Amino acid sequence: MQSRFLEAIGAFSGVYSGWILWNLFLAFIPLVLSFWLFRRRTIDRSALWWLGWIVFIAFLPNAPYLLTDIIHLIRGTRAGYATWIIALVFIPLHIAAITSGFEAYVVALINQGHYLKQQGQRHLVLWSELAMHGLCAIGIFLGRFRRYNSWDLVTDPGNVLIATMDDLTAKLPLLVIFITFIGLTILYWIMKQITLGLVLRFRQIRRNRLIKFD
Repeated sequence: MQSRFLEAIGAFSGVYSGWILWNLFLAFIPLVLSFWLFRRRTIDRSALWWLGWIVFIAFLPNAPYLLTDIIHLIRGTRAGYATWIIALVFIPLHIAAITSGFEAYVVALINQGHYLKQQGQRHLVLWSELAMHGLCAIGIFLGRFRRYNSWDLVTDPGNVLIATMDDLTAKLPLLVIFITFIGLTILYWIMKQITLGLVLRFRQIRRNRLIKFD
């Protein structure tokens, strides 16, 4: 029993200290930036704001990118670990990481939509979301298959641009990007409804408590 417990801890540590922490860190960068860019009471679109927006765009694909990390779960199930380790450690851990990453994506775009509404550009909310889905679909492909990172836009912009143009003019990469775009659009819509529903429910509970105490 003790050896199995140590095996579980070792499996957990090996996965948790690897891709999960790093990818979640990258996923939460655009989430944090979205609150600074889009949720402040007074927004001065200074040079610093635009720089933050560029960083936001560059790192945003890292959030939905965690959807592709299901490959690590598949590899984990084939690594020879006991079934109970896979069921109680690997699967919950991966699902939690993937869900958290995509939720960061959803909240970031909700914040962006909130900003556009405040600016009187409600009609651009849907189009901005679709544009972000498209950019993230390209970013996910470049990250998963080309193995580029967000900072390569600064350190190696030429090769990133060439690779992007090659992929957008080749049938198979373009098909994969299009399927990714459709998947992001559908999953985002579902998660957005759930997220907004939970927010409204939380506000209702909070309002009822305030009325009760009054």
